[in-house]
Amino acid sequence: MFAFEKIVLFTEKYNQYIVITEHLRTAVANSGVKNGLAAVITSHTTTGIMVNEALECLESDIDEALQRLAPENHPYAHARILPSYGSTAGNPTGHLKSMLTGNHCLFPIVDGQLVMGDAQDVYFMEFDGPAKRTVSITIMGDETNP
Repeated sequence: MFAFEKIVLFTEKYNQYIVITEHLRTAVANSGVKNGLAAVITSHTTTGIMVNEALECLESDIDEALQRLAPENHPYAHARILPSYGSTAGNPTGHLKSMLTGNHCLFPIVDGQLVMGDAQDVYFMEFDGPAKRTVSITIMGDETNP
């Protein structure tokens, strides 16, 4: 069995972290899959998918760490006019932060339930907003009632 769902998000900030765990749980519940895998993938190169504990203080620590690793004021090669785009590429930090967080996550499904740690949540990470963003959830496995 195969199920596919898209989540459309409208981010409001340049850097924004949105917990999407309930979207994933709902998609798994609606899929009819008893045992299998659930994949969450962002469609954008300046966004990320991260699994971590949903705590405001931890979000702040993660944000500060990413800012140290990809500071806005660095003289990036990508921060210049790109003739192929016809505009300035002013989002090098978004690409770098996306690379650091990754663009997907994968969870097992057992007996119709996601197998996750008690403190795990799935985040959509915006690094070049505000923007309209799309996240894909793909669920594969055995049917609940074959």
